[in-house]
Amino acid sequence: MAQSNQTSPVMGFILLGLSAHPKLEKTFFVLILLMYLVILLGNGVLILVTILDSRLHTPMYFFLGNLSFLDICYTTSSVPLILDSFLTPRKTIPFSACAVQMFLSFAMGATECLLLGMMAFDRYVAICNPLRYPVVMSKAAYVPMAASSWAAGITNSVVQTSQAMRLPFCGDNVINHFTCEILAVLKLVCADISINVISMVVANIIFLAIPVLFIFVSYVFILITILKIPSAEGRRKAFSTCSAHLTVVVVFYGTILFMYGKPKSKDPLGADKQDLSDKLISLFYGVVTPMLNPIIYSLRNKDVKAAVRTLVTQKQFIESMS
Repeated sequence: MAQSNQTSPVMGFILLGLSAHPKLEKTFFVLILLMYLVILLGNGVLILVTILDSRLHTPMYFFLGNLSFLDICYTTSSVPLILDSFLTPRKTIPFSACAVQMFLSFAMGATECLLLGMMAFDRYVAICNPLRYPVVMSKAAYVPMAASSWAAGITNSVVQTSQAMRLPFCGDNVINHFTCEILAVLKLVCADISINVISMVVANIIFLAIPVLFIFVSYVFILITILKIPSAEGRRKAFSTCSAHLTVVVVFYGTILFMYGKPKSKDPLGADKQDLSDKLISLFYGVVTPMLNPIIYSLRNKDVKAAVRTLVTQKQFIESMS
């Protein structure tokens, strides 16, 4: 029996998606497809302008370019699978593909947590210690900061994914989710998952609690500094430099903390409404947040809007010359 449990998942998993709610599938297919196109366009444009426009060659926009690239990678690892699940009832995914998808999702999510913390530190130095900003946030500092975020996120993903996919699975290989989300996968395990739960709690502390605390403390000092500025116009300008980042942090961490703040292996309610709620929250985190990031940063940032206008003008000029 133990041997069959271990070999059964090699054949693959079945993703239920919204198969229990067929009326919602067509609507969500169109919505998610449109959102995905906006994600690719918005984040792609941000990456392009941060590379091509020399005015954006600063630490903040370097981190923003990393964040945009990460959002594209994260959504590309899951959205095509989600769209396919809307068109194919009880979509089958191979075991190896499930492991890869879980790895990419975990790696991108953990890395984004750390990158948002790095961006908070950048805003702290820029507002609270502007004279030291060029020294503290030099290229020799912010490039390793971003690289370490990627390395830590990937390392965490290797640990979490390998621990989850090595467990024995019972005969039922149906994942009640859009993708190979780790909590949904762990529900199929017929062994003790206490090590996985402990590992996830530790990961939550490192990649959620510590960055959130760091961001909170940074913004406390930022707020104190802003309030000391004598003029209302000066306070408004100072706050505008970090308002976009603060908005993204609230949306991102608010959703992910709600999802993963309390790891659990079984659904205590077992109700369809609870399952649907969990799926939609996951969908919001996986699609809506990456879509909002470039919108928030472009709408609230004069430098980005100016860089986009310059890029469009140059493109039109080249086309007219040809």
